[in-house]
Amino acid sequence: MLTLTKPGIEEYALGKTEKHDAVLDELMKETHASMDYPQMLTGPIEGQFLKMMVRVVGAKRVVEVGTFTGYGSLNLAEGLPSDGKLTTLDINPTCLALARKYFAKSEHGKKIEIIEGPALESIAKIEGPIDLCFIDADKGNYLNYYEALLPKVRSGGVILVDNVLWSGAVLEPKTDDDKAINAFNERVSKDERVDKVLLTVRDGVFFIRKR
Repeated sequence: MLTLTKPGIEEYALGKTEKHDAVLDELMKETHASMDYPQMLTGPIEGQFLKMMVRVVGAKRVVEVGTFTGYGSLNLAEGLPSDGKLTTLDINPTCLALARKYFAKSEHGKKIEIIEGPALESIAKIEGPIDLCFIDADKGNYLNYYEALLPKVRSGGVILVDNVLWSGAVLEPKTDDDKAINAFNERVSKDERVDKVLLTVRDGVFFIRKR
């Protein structure tokens, strides 16, 4: 496993980070107990980062591509004001069933709208302006999601894209997903429509601001 920092640093950072609430803790535990790929879960540090970004941007309209079991969704929703709205997109009914269970338990669930189906079709139906987007879905479509969302994002709005270091595989891309993420990173790095910085948070987060 690729380690970007000294062993123990992740645990140290987690200890100094604001804690998630009881609903998110329960969701995290059930995801690990019941899902085939629990590592897809947005972790506590990145979850708090997402909440913080919503607040820093002053976002009221947020779009998430890739709900999984809803941990990241609830963090994003927590960052929203009471009249804010998160639209989250996913195609997996099993994941969405678990997400709905916890959205119903959370005080922030009322801010969340789920659209089930192919994300590109769903994005086409969403009207702008969008304040913030979070992309964490099938890697082969990252560039397609980005290009579909960017025109709908307001000037000064933000797109956050997860897993852009892909456990270091971007350094020597071999699989289709490796190559897709590397191609996405290359495209964004040269995109003059946006300001950008690739953060080494967890498995890499591309922080993109529309000019």
